[in-house]
Amino acid sequence: MIVQYIPILLVIAVAIIFAFATVFSSNIFGPKRPNPNKQSTYESGMKPVGTTNERISVKYYLVAMFFIIFDLEVIFVYPWAVQFKTLFLANGISVFISMIIFLIVLELGYLYVFKKGGFKWD
Repeated sequence: MIVQYIPILLVIAVAIIFAFATVFSSNIFGPKRPNPNKQSTYESGMKPVGTTNERISVKYYLVAMFFIIFDLEVIFVYPWAVQFKTLFLANGISVFISMIIFLIVLELGYLYVFKKGGFKWD
């Protein structure tokens, strides 16, 4: 039984060994010439302005949440819509009801973003 999984375990082991070998070989063979310019913070090619303790607007996180909700919706609804006829014939109305519940939960996220002003792009 476990013999069936040996090829998969070998592939995982080779991948892990390759990842570690790549990282460590770059440390061993790569050039080490530090200078103040290389050690400084990089901020889009400009000198950093301000401190790292500045607060970020909540709207940034709301927009990020908006895109995550949209991605989840596309990832789950598109394949469901493509296979809807087959699923409906096999499982009946429960397929439709389960997707409606899923969409209601997602719409609660959209409603939260709307109430917090995440759709105002000013």
